[in-house]
Amino acid sequence: MVAYQFPPAGGSGVQRTAKFAKYLPAYGWEPVILTRETNRLVLRDDTLLEDLPSGMEIIRTPARDLTALPGVLSKAGKFIAWKILVPDGEVLWMKHALEKALARLGKGDISCLYTTSYPYSDHLMGLEIRKAYPGIPWVADFRDEWTNNPYLLDKPHPEWRARRERRMERQVLEKADRLIANTPVMKRNFLALHPDLDLDRRMHVIPNGYDDEDFRLDRKENPEGREYRFTITYTGSLYQRRTPDVFLEAAGRLVESGIIPADKLRIRFIGSMKEGPVRRVARQSGLEGIVEVLPYMNHKDCIEHMLKSHVLLLLEGGRGSECFYTGKLFEYIRANRPILALVPLKGAAADLVRRTRTGIICDWSDTAAVERGIAELYDRWTRGSMTLNPNLGEIRKYERKALAGKLAGILDELAAGMPP
Repeated sequence: MVAYQFPPAGGSGVQRTAKFAKYLPAYGWEPVILTRETNRLVLRDDTLLEDLPSGMEIIRTPARDLTALPGVLSKAGKFIAWKILVPDGEVLWMKHALEKALARLGKGDISCLYTTSYPYSDHLMGLEIRKAYPGIPWVADFRDEWTNNPYLLDKPHPEWRARRERRMERQVLEKADRLIANTPVMKRNFLALHPDLDLDRRMHVIPNGYDDEDFRLDRKENPEGREYRFTITYTGSLYQRRTPDVFLEAAGRLVESGIIPADKLRIRFIGSMKEGPVRRVARQSGLEGIVEVLPYMNHKDCIEHMLKSHVLLLLEGGRGSECFYTGKLFEYIRANRPILALVPLKGAAADLVRRTRTGIICDWSDTAAVERGIAELYDRWTRGSMTLNPNLGEIRKYERKALAGKLAGILDELAAGMPP
């Protein structure tokens, strides 16, 4: 399993491969992880590493992370990593870690190869391994789209780079024996962009999910122990187009009009984000003293905050974001708290909230709709009627162990020599 992002690195992107690695042994597969070393991690969560089976083989190689350079070198390092190196700064790690990968494969006991992106350099290592070991089946997992990533619509690459990355992406799509997309919308996009590759037979959809064991906390899940104020919690990252501005403006209107008294409302943001912009919008919206910004915390503590909340906030908008399931959404639906989803109405996230019957969906750009959504949830809270009627059968489909079983089924087919 080639995964540059792996525990004890923190963040939502780490958890997908970590949970696959945790549960694959239950299906007869023993993961061997090739990843980066643990120094200079931007986000760190040792609880994710503790969650893995003891004795798992993890091969760590120097990260060569230019974004973590100290002092005055930091800005130059980030520019090189994000603007110069193709397809990403982690290509430096990939080129040096390849020797370790080939040496480990040379022992002859590896039955399948799994690579996951982001970073896309993980898949480039897959291409190099394919050249050296063409007989080892390869699964390429796309947590997000590559050249069709919606965030590139906001800040597109120069055409020379876009052409080069399209060639790289196509090579991966051509050479991998099986491909995994994170959402059905993502798979449809890949098929539409590459109609000549007959991807439909080789590409599977395995979404992100939740680990039921993460919700078995030592501390009791007691409704009386929740916040005394109506508490809306967001967990995750805020960057580029993913901002809380529309939500905070809508909440501010409700406070200003007296529909929600200021002393009855708490809005909490937890995760990797710049505090200044959030506080500025909160202040402009009349929400000073109501909005809290907490730094990134370990996964279990974050889940505890979810369970103490009354509403969980989901933010995802902008052109092309219809394809996204954010990783946090699956933990939201398991937390059994109403979700306020500010997302594209016809996107993957909205579809999941509808099918699981776990929340209210508002168009991410419609302040009036968001205002109505917050007001409805607050009214339900004051009346003591926050109880959900979730579709439990649908929710259970996204349990991490079950999803690892889907990956194991793909690996079983490849190891048995089944053709694409």
